[in-house]
Amino acid sequence: MVLRPRLIERLNEGLHRKLTLISAPAGFGKTTLVSEWIAGCRRPVAWLSLDERDNDPARLLKYLVAALQTIAANIGEGVLTMLQSPQPLPTESILTILLNEITTIQDNFVLVFDDFHVIDAKPTNHALTFLLEHLPPQIHIVIITREEPNLPLGRLRVRGQLTELRGTDLRFNSFEAAGFLNQVMGLNLSSEDIAALETRTEGWIAGLQLAAISMHGHKDAASFIQSFTGSHHFVLDYLVEEVLQNQSESVQTFLLRTSILDRLCGPLCDAVLIDPSSSGQETLKYLERTNLFIVPLDNERRWYRYHHLFADLLRQRLHQSTVSSTEGVERSVAELHQRASVWYEDNGLEIEAFHHAVVSNDIERAARLVEGEGMPLHLRGAVAPVLNWLESLPAEVMDARPSLWVMYASVLVVAGKPTGIEQKLQAAEAAMQGAEPDDKTRDRVGLIAATRAALAALIIAGQPTAIEQKLQAAEAALQGTEPDDKTNDLIGYIAPIRVALDFHQHQVEAIIAESRRALEFLHPENLSVRTAAAWMLGVACQLQGDRAAASQAYNEALFYSQAIGDNNITIMATIGLGNLAEAENRLYMADQSYRRVLHLAGDLPLPATCEAHLGLARLCYEWNDLDDALQHVQQSIQLARQIENTEGFIACEVFLARLKLAHGDVTGAAATLAKAAQSVRKHNILNRMTEIDAAQVLTLLHQGNLTAAAHLAQAHELPISQARVHLAQGDTSSALVVLEPLRQQMYAKGWVDERFKVMVLQAVALHLHGAKDKAVEHINDALTLAEPGGFIRIFVDEGLPMVRLLSDAAAHGIKPDYVGKLMAVFEEEQKRDDKLPPVIPLIEPLSERELQVLKLIAQGLSNHEISGRLFLALSSVKGHNRNIFGKLQVQRRTEAVARARELGLL
Repeated sequence: MVLRPRLIERLNEGLHRKLTLISAPAGFGKTTLVSEWIAGCRRPVAWLSLDERDNDPARLLKYLVAALQTIAANIGEGVLTMLQSPQPLPTESILTILLNEITTIQDNFVLVFDDFHVIDAKPTNHALTFLLEHLPPQIHIVIITREEPNLPLGRLRVRGQLTELRGTDLRFNSFEAAGFLNQVMGLNLSSEDIAALETRTEGWIAGLQLAAISMHGHKDAASFIQSFTGSHHFVLDYLVEEVLQNQSESVQTFLLRTSILDRLCGPLCDAVLIDPSSSGQETLKYLERTNLFIVPLDNERRWYRYHHLFADLLRQRLHQSTVSSTEGVERSVAELHQRASVWYEDNGLEIEAFHHAVVSNDIERAARLVEGEGMPLHLRGAVAPVLNWLESLPAEVMDARPSLWVMYASVLVVAGKPTGIEQKLQAAEAAMQGAEPDDKTRDRVGLIAATRAALAALIIAGQPTAIEQKLQAAEAALQGTEPDDKTNDLIGYIAPIRVALDFHQHQVEAIIAESRRALEFLHPENLSVRTAAAWMLGVACQLQGDRAAASQAYNEALFYSQAIGDNNITIMATIGLGNLAEAENRLYMADQSYRRVLHLAGDLPLPATCEAHLGLARLCYEWNDLDDALQHVQQSIQLARQIENTEGFIACEVFLARLKLAHGDVTGAAATLAKAAQSVRKHNILNRMTEIDAAQVLTLLHQGNLTAAAHLAQAHELPISQARVHLAQGDTSSALVVLEPLRQQMYAKGWVDERFKVMVLQAVALHLHGAKDKAVEHINDALTLAEPGGFIRIFVDEGLPMVRLLSDAAAHGIKPDYVGKLMAVFEEEQKRDDKLPPVIPLIEPLSERELQVLKLIAQGLSNHEISGRLFLALSSVKGHNRNIFGKLQVQRRTEAVARARELGLL
């Protein structure tokens, strides 16, 4: 080592900045300098040596975590799991999670990216830019590169966050060259010779090293230096000749044949060379001892790599070796790669094994490695290399191996590239025509079906599922309007949207059909694909409303996923079963499922954990544990933001509004729903609009705005909301007309939760209608359904009408313990309301006529309609309005209705 205090000092000074960039051509001692610096640096150091395959962001993240784990052993364990999730998170989300974990590390440390110039993919550069811009203060990053990195250096430079060392800084000066040549390399050169050689190489350290190695054995150093001329490439070619010729034949053979390897260790070199006369590990130690351009990668000196430029020239030399024919050279080099592939596979490094199989053009071996044992290679973080290989194969090669067409389609699905998938599957089917039907062929048919199911799921991902309601509402609103250009345009828009809706429904049906076909044909031992197919079937059946089939599929997926240890599908299937249990009013079973999801996920911020917290929030709300409900929904919101789950965030906002209504915060509920509706429109997530509309109707009813509530419920065809509006208007007959067929419809579908909601509201409506005996019968049925699940809020949220109904039920001796529990909750609610600011009494009571007018206002009638209903002059109605507003101390109709409800006048 040549000590370089001038550069070490600059590196130390840069520690208070974000980034140190060391950028210079090959052979300028960049890695050696940083190695010397960190040896004396008092901070822990994580070192990541990059290669071309690290352009895959998933692969880069895995190795980044591995490097960081040398600093903190448990850092990033959840990130590694998330990278294998069937619902991969955005790279920035994963980096955010990792950065949050890094903030828990107390000590400052250094993170080194060596050979950064191999990174040229935009997604990877974008990820590293995000890392730099959100860097915790305890990290200092060092980038070692041959080329200018595609990072925001200008911004960092302006902010004073960048330290830079370039080639002019790194090259040896005369003093350093003298120390290197005479002390390190053991030469005895004069100051004149050193100056001449330093001038010839312009301080290029690799050139000096090669020159020094070549000069061993030369008696006339001066004449050698005089002949040492030319550009770097030509000089290096010459020096490699000199270096290799001065080595023994066995060392030359070792260098040339192991140059195919990106990383070297003793056993791997032994496997590639098949030379029992020499030990790979001993040869590597010799090369390090004699400064033959080999860099150790660990402290134990097990793994090494060649200097990149030296390795390039060795490979060039390998191809120019004494083998006579070109075909012979290719065959010889291919054999080396094949041996490396075998060693990597035997040692559990399938991705590296695949890389060498591809280089050797061993298609059969590469195809077998891609398929993997139990899980295909592209599901283990190798999407990019597998896809690149498949894209490079000619069609005739693929036709001879139909499994490659299927694999090609599957990789495109995982990569999120639906274009061309169906063509690949059709090509596979065409290539399989006439094949002998056996287990292998049947399994391939199952793989094709599973891929088609995944393609359908990919197409409809994030698409709306409640479009038809909107279209019907639009058509209803258009009825009776004057036909004009604008109306015709609107009608013209509806047709293609309905076609799109039919397409969406067709995709759901395709998932169901293809998933079932996959499960029929897949080999019983092909558990990884069977797991995915069963889970997709469950999701599609749930979307279609076939809850029994969904439950069966989720249980099957759970069985397979547990058999192969696929924690991700286990989590997703469990959340599906939790949703179904909740829909079937089995609240305690749903609670167990959601809590199991949280246990399985640990600290991982997966979409399933977001949904599990929201599910627990709903359960806690129903059990009247409003504090825990708030805690869970807040955790769900935090997770939704962290993983950029917009749809989950909207669902949380809707629930939060419902919670605010339960606390009497009507204004807060309205604001929350307005924000949720804005998010729906912004992100076009229309399938969430129905629940927002229903919650908005409830809020409007609490505000006393019956007109707006009625319009919203009618426009969006929300039958339960329509019934509530009718009840608020005092029109119990219309409410019952809506509810009875709805209950029958839900019964026919087997939707227990929806039928239960209708039953409760129907009982209230019957009681208000005066059919008290029938109302008691209905509430008895509802209580029977509710008691096993411990339902509370579904009754309490109905307010005073439910209190009266439950009082009648208690008088009939119905469920005395359960009814008593509900009445106790009502009493607590009343105590809470009593703590609210008291309602100011009326200055003057309303007359009988004013009460009549007020009730019609509450029903949403206009002044003209009230005039006709009560046979009063319009001016008289307006006069009554003024009197009512004055006595109630309000300014508008909506305020009058709300105030009248507070006073119990309506």
